[in-house]
Amino acid sequence: MTTIALPQITVPAGLRIASAVRDGLTARSKRLPSWLFYDETGSDLFDQITRLPEYYVTRTERRILDAHAAEIVAQAADPRTGSRLRIVELGAGSADKTRLLLKAAIDYQGTVVYEPIDVSPSALEAARERIEREIPNTTVCPSVYDYTQEFDLESADPGMRRMVLYIGSSIGNFEPRQAHKLLNAVRCALDPDDTILLGVDLRKDVRTLLAAYDDAAGVTARFNLNLLARLNRELDADFDLDAFGHRAVWNDLESRMEMHLESLDAQSVRLPGLKLEIAFRKGERIHTENSYKYETGQAEEMLADAGFTPESTWTDERNWCAVCLARAL
Repeated sequence: MTTIALPQITVPAGLRIASAVRDGLTARSKRLPSWLFYDETGSDLFDQITRLPEYYVTRTERRILDAHAAEIVAQAADPRTGSRLRIVELGAGSADKTRLLLKAAIDYQGTVVYEPIDVSPSALEAARERIEREIPNTTVCPSVYDYTQEFDLESADPGMRRMVLYIGSSIGNFEPRQAHKLLNAVRCALDPDDTILLGVDLRKDVRTLLAAYDDAAGVTARFNLNLLARLNRELDADFDLDAFGHRAVWNDLESRMEMHLESLDAQSVRLPGLKLEIAFRKGERIHTENSYKYETGQAEEMLADAGFTPESTWTDERNWCAVCLARAL
């Protein structure tokens, strides 16, 4: 096994949550890390978001993969060497789009090993059952851990190439420096000639972006507010979810969508588990997520800076999303 740690300290989950919440809610500008979204309820709500009419990312990326899956698999396996492909996915969730690549891999080489990585055991188990039922000749080897803290990838067998999937524009949730560290950690965990398939969301009109992060059905709002429900449950906090509102904001200077939770009135919240009482002014916000939107060619630059050689990029007809294949040097 190869373990590559990011420059962060790995701590037990409860202590990590407590530390992140204490640091974030006592900061001058209140914030909470977006990884707190993904308890079982949050993972289910995000899966619902990906099927909303306003949320273009999933269906746009699916069209790209549907059109080019066979080409992607063949190029990643490297036909010059006749290597077999093992597919690893970071933040796999329901692995819905990934099935297109798994089917292409089976068409290419007969069988495939798929290693989904996620923090949600329930999401991984549901994905495993569905894939093994619907895609024969796929061996699913799920791993439950936080890939933003460390990597624990199985070494590739001789004659095998690994392709790491990081799709869904998940890289956009990281500040630029954090994104570089993550991509560099992926590179360090791979052998030369292994590949990464990176999906990114490109800049587009602001109206489309705002609708995607503040849908008419209110699913994204429930997803955001569920973070407070998690703190109530796990840290014995007393957040009144009706006293906070979901806010989606476009930050043009940083080229990112932001999600916030806004206090609808002056209030105090107690967190006995942390021995804290936090005061909120009316209108004060907790910053919960960033989602960066990239210029054309920017993903390739990030990959090159992390030690990969970009080889191919596929986009949709509107140039809304891009999927980039890059090879480890």
